Amino acid sequence: MRSSGAILLLIVLLLVGFAGCAGCGSYNSLVAEDERVEEAWGNVETTYQRRADLIPNLVATVQGAADFEQETLQAVTEARTRAVNVTLSGDDLDDPTALQRFSEAQSQLTAATGALINAVREDYPELGATEAFRGLQDQLEGTENRINVARRDYNGAVRSFNQQVRSFPTNIVAGLFGFDRRVPFEADEGADEAPEVSFD
Repeated sequence: MRSSGAILLLIVLLLVGFAGCAGCGSYNSLVAEDERVEEAWGNVETTYQRRADLIPNLVATVQGAADFEQETLQAVTEARTRAVNVTLSGDDLDDPTALQRFSEAQSQLTAATGALINAVREDYPELGATEAFRGLQDQLEGTENRINVARRDYNGAVRSFNQQVRSFPTNIVAGLFGFDRRVPFEADEGADEAPEVSFD
């Protein structure tokens, strides 16, 4: 009888040990995925910052080379200020409203910058043809592409993390240690509609 009790105790200890090892593995996996999300978010912020850093140069170039409407330049400057002031930390990445505020501020900056570039093309073709303006415009277009790639990479990291948080048995460990699902970027409202092109 003593040997069957010892065997039962050994089996229980082995099961507890395996469960502990599985729990540690799940926890470590969640931490690694969480760090990937943080890194991807840092890349998103870096690309947005690059754009924010380029815009004052664009505005100064336009101001210096043309008698431009102040409203357009002011709209770009104000949109940049709003976009720079709306920040998210890694802790906010599970808050859809915070991510929405950030995304809206960035969309307003994109719209204001696009309006400035279009106005320059239409009203000041000689400015649009200058090397300085073209270089800034190319850098902004390249930055927009980088933003798109960074947002896509962030969404991939979020998908992987959220999949882990929801999968069994990792979801048990996630619940115990407070790992919540992260919020991916979504397309801006109306992004599914093709822009109207007019040559009037």
